[in-house]
Amino acid sequence: MGSTVATDEKTGRKFYLDDPDDMKPGEQLVFLLNLHGGGSVGAWQRLYFPAFDYKERYRLVIATPSAATKEPMRRWVAEADDDHLRNIVEYVFEKYGVEHIRAFWLVGHSQGGMTSNRLLSQDYFKDRVDGWLSLSGGRIGPVEIPASFFPPSRGTPPPAQAATPGGDAPRPGRAVTPECDISFIFATGEHEMVALPESSPWAEKYGAGPRTRLADVVDDQPGQIHDTSREGKSTPGWGLSPRPGTAQVFSYPNGRGGKVIADVVRLDKGHTEGLEPRVTETLVQMIAGAPGGKAQGAVRR
Repeated sequence: MGSTVATDEKTGRKFYLDDPDDMKPGEQLVFLLNLHGGGSVGAWQRLYFPAFDYKERYRLVIATPSAATKEPMRRWVAEADDDHLRNIVEYVFEKYGVEHIRAFWLVGHSQGGMTSNRLLSQDYFKDRVDGWLSLSGGRIGPVEIPASFFPPSRGTPPPAQAATPGGDAPRPGRAVTPECDISFIFATGEHEMVALPESSPWAEKYGAGPRTRLADVVDDQPGQIHDTSREGKSTPGWGLSPRPGTAQVFSYPNGRGGKVIADVVRLDKGHTEGLEPRVTETLVQMIAGAPGGKAQGAVRR
């Protein structure tokens, strides 16, 4: 128990696995499958969204893998990675007992969020996933990406994901509306978008109330990582060095079934500054408070 490197025995691929140091047999856990963005790796993602810092407090199991495809940059590709991701889920269900997985969330940054969105079109994931945390990985109800988002050295957006059965495809700023029953949290940097929409089609789907602004989250500590490859030539939209800051939190309350639907905007931040500790905990707290049970239900069926 604790933090380790586990192995998918079917592929031989390794992934980070974090769980509570003081875990007791049979206790209920929240499982996060944590996916990095294009050009990144699991080790970076683990520090970008350091949910493992709160695994004891919120009883978390966190699996953080790396994509197989490396050219033209490391990124998630269906043919190379989807079986591996399903294997990780089955590994976690078997290791801890699916009856002890109280909730299962997909978490993804950038292209990892777009990949999470694509996975939700598959029966395997839509039947088991209770929620999706999109870390700058597309919003249900699009946001406009400013031209300044991409550094000159990068030039163009990351490749779009393969189209879903409906013909649309996840892309930066815009998620394909999934045909499944999940909670949804969108977290982004202020400089990554032109403006945050005041409404949410996902909130409307669940009959939630109008957007409500909650108390700001104020961090006096920075995140743990940033894009060092762009040092000295990045933009505010792409992201600068980690630093303390304030995040605005917007909730759509009283959705059917207790669904958690929220937007979190990190002020004066871009795409690649690692999440600050209090923002990370706020997101984890939302996840831990959301309804679950789909994985257990899928097994019973």
